[in-house]
Amino acid sequence: MEKTWNNKAWFMVLPVLLLVAFSAVIPLMTVVNYSVQDTFGNNEFFWAGTEWFEEVLASERFHDALFRNLAFSLIILAIEVPLGIAIALAMPRSGFWVPVCLVLMALPLLIPWNVVGTIWQVFGRADIGLLGHTLAYLGIPYNYTQDPVAAWITVIVMDVWHWTSLVVLLCYAGLVSIPEAYYQAAKIDGASRWSVFRYIQLPKMHRVLLIAVLLRFMDSFMIYTEPFVVTGGGPGNSTTFLSIDLVKMAIGQFDLGPAAAMSIVYFLIVLALSWVFYTVMTNYGQDER
Repeated sequence: MEKTWNNKAWFMVLPVLLLVAFSAVIPLMTVVNYSVQDTFGNNEFFWAGTEWFEEVLASERFHDALFRNLAFSLIILAIEVPLGIAIALAMPRSGFWVPVCLVLMALPLLIPWNVVGTIWQVFGRADIGLLGHTLAYLGIPYNYTQDPVAAWITVIVMDVWHWTSLVVLLCYAGLVSIPEAYYQAAKIDGASRWSVFRYIQLPKMHRVLLIAVLLRFMDSFMIYTEPFVVTGGGPGNSTTFLSIDLVKMAIGQFDLGPAAAMSIVYFLIVLALSWVFYTVMTNYGQDER
């Protein structure tokens, strides 16, 4: 029997496509336009070709910011994914505490990014912040405005506090979808706790883990608001990620050409790395099956 296709559904998504074109494609084309031109004011532009791209790719400033971004994203994934899985495994599957745990997990996700940065900016201060004052009382040197290590620890802990809940909720959704029959069969076979996790729970969480890793990588690699509010990219340039450096170049220095070229390179790096993550994890899931 020949299968018929109803293409009328495309008319339903046409408004969304138009909205995306207006809010994403048109600004992207504007950035592309700036990236290949130069201006000396008075709204007069001159063709520059690939000059800005060559300048950005050869810049040590860009390489340093890219390295900081990659290091931050890898640290975040190494902490939040295992921690999220562990918390999801520890959460109850039924009873009164299920909604309580879900609400508590969702609370950090409801806080706006700039508010999160403000909270941790105050929280870490030695004079009025609970964390900073406690560490100072214990004799532990901690000043995120002067010490690069303290600044990195603050930004990492802040991101873990804010976004681990997303990994937890996704993993928990994968766990509760596992039929009880799988656990009963494992119990009959005398499977250990690790075996249940390795051969039942982890494969069933594969798809949600793929989503969690992709979301957390993209979010952490494009992070801007939280570290900008807390450290402003300092001390020095120790927490100046690509997004912060891009804003400084575009708004602070008003170098529109290099900033546009950097933003396109930034976009292509995010796109390429996300594709690599997706391909590797998808192939891993197929090998497991």
